[in-house]
Amino acid sequence: MTSSESGTTPRTSAAPKKPRATKASTTPKASRTSTKASKAAPEESKAPKTSSASRASSAPKAPKIPKGESHLALVRRARRINRELAEVYPYAHPELDFRNPFELLVATVLSAQTTDLRVNQTTPALFAAYPTPEDMAAAVPEEMEELIRPTGFFRAKTRSLLGLSAALRDDFGGEVPGRLEDLVKLPGVGRKTANVVLGNAFGVPGITVDTHFGRLVRRWKWTDEEDPVKVEAVIADIFPKSEWTMLSHRVIFHGRRICHARKPACGACPIAPLCPSYGEGETDPEKARKLLKYEMGGYPGQRLSPPADFPGKPAPALGAA
Repeated sequence: MTSSESGTTPRTSAAPKKPRATKASTTPKASRTSTKASKAAPEESKAPKTSSASRASSAPKAPKIPKGESHLALVRRARRINRELAEVYPYAHPELDFRNPFELLVATVLSAQTTDLRVNQTTPALFAAYPTPEDMAAAVPEEMEELIRPTGFFRAKTRSLLGLSAALRDDFGGEVPGRLEDLVKLPGVGRKTANVVLGNAFGVPGITVDTHFGRLVRRWKWTDEEDPVKVEAVIADIFPKSEWTMLSHRVIFHGRRICHARKPACGACPIAPLCPSYGEGETDPEKARKLLKYEMGGYPGQRLSPPADFPGKPAPALGAA
């Protein structure tokens, strides 16, 4: 971000001091107005009386991130993005419906290679039939396959669910363990699934490196690592442990709603002034707004039973119009 110090009028004349109200987007970062500047894009996109031309002309430019950026500078930049995302998504949450650790574990296993929405539409019938690990471990495979068929890869997922349920029954007294080293031993459970369960069912901080998270942290130049375990290690070094779970939710929320893989809505992005990849997607504010998804675009979310503070609409049940 550039400084506006060079444009400040020297205090040499006797004329009354005039308020500076013209270049809010270029005030020094110590000023609170820098936060407002970083949100110029979404505020402009929401103003119905502002012309498209004027909005496009004020679109932010990508900051120049030096190749030799120090670790300290990277940490400061990354944490500022996290703070901005916290203001945009104060309601960020896991987008799988669950009532206990077992349901979250099963739902997370089912979420591989499909959407959370499809999982949420499928699990009510599944948990009605098999509410406990003991019940699920005793399930007839073919019957379970039919229940989870909408999530895809239903045969492999059935084997995983039968295996992890039997392990919970036999090795953990029918309870989901609250330690990562125990969770990753369960069939079909890796570090990503384990961190989801730990962070959201047990309150143990964890970083969830799914496809959205990995894509965005590379787009923001936080890391160039591709391996999820290495990505997790890098991000864990940037943020305090207390932020890990909510950081994961915020980044994933942003990736699903605004910063899409193929065509990010750059012109409607609230952190555009902080993004080194600004311009990879649609920069026109009006066109970008049409790319927004879920509650950002006025559509239902992925959960059939979202948290009370969710500003969007609940998702429809399976088969609903």
